[in-house]
Amino acid sequence: MRIAITGSSGLIGQALLRSLRADGHEVVRFVRRTPSVPEEAEWDPRRGYVDPTGLAGCGAVVHLAGAGVGDHRWTDAYKKEIRDSRVAGTDAIARAIAALDAPPAVLVSGSAIGYYGDTGDRAVDEDAPAGQGFLPELCVEWEAAAAPARAAGVRTVFARTGLVVAAGGGAWGRLFPIFKAGLGGRLGDGRQYWSFISLRDEIAALRHAIDTPGLSGPLNLTAPEPVTNQEVTAAMGRVLNRPTLFPVPAPALRLALGEFAGDVLGSQRVRPARLLESGFTFRDPDIDQSIRAALAE
Repeated sequence: MRIAITGSSGLIGQALLRSLRADGHEVVRFVRRTPSVPEEAEWDPRRGYVDPTGLAGCGAVVHLAGAGVGDHRWTDAYKKEIRDSRVAGTDAIARAIAALDAPPAVLVSGSAIGYYGDTGDRAVDEDAPAGQGFLPELCVEWEAAAAPARAAGVRTVFARTGLVVAAGGGAWGRLFPIFKAGLGGRLGDGRQYWSFISLRDEIAALRHAIDTPGLSGPLNLTAPEPVTNQEVTAAMGRVLNRPTLFPVPAPALRLALGEFAGDVLGSQRVRPARLLESGFTFRDPDIDQSIRAALAE
């Protein structure tokens, strides 16, 4: 299959690109510069421009591009950058797809479990409503921006990804060096739920979304059973064989991270009901397996 990807330079995008090419798929990378090889196509989400030749003949489009949520302190300016990069980018891709004479069969558009907000110890699946706050509101707008593709009859899947357990990047990539140095510990009181997924299960789930005709709409990409931050801390210490004696108090997190600390300390107990119902099998269903898989990357 010919497949187009945005965000292919990110943690998930790079891994998906390797996986697809290893299986013989032709992958077009959308880049925000002048393409340097035939496998690249240009797009500019700020201008709403997408080179239609990059989409021509594609059976699927995977849209992962967007400014990192945890990369910078949440100033008003950076929150605008986060929103614009996701909403404008999705709108541009969806409109370009809708304008094609022969659109792809499926659009897998990135989203996040931030959609649900803080769920406390209440377990939620794809039927739960959006929460309140910046991230839930962002996710609602982000997903709504794909409307042109859906209106054109393209099967559209919203990949609501949880915390990806990976050593090479993302939030977990920052945790590994700290825990390896023996300086890790719980965050806040540690009772908040973390809905995680190993990187290889994340990639397998994205490919499952491409290949499964019955899947459309929201799809939670999280392991079957979320765990608390305290359980994550214990698992990191257990797998890495390091002490975990240095908890980070909530006030210190708020001082360091600002508004984003509320989401770090918040609890999201999210389950992948639709993924399991569709026959997906996890290679790393528990936290210890996910951490070991990350170390083996």
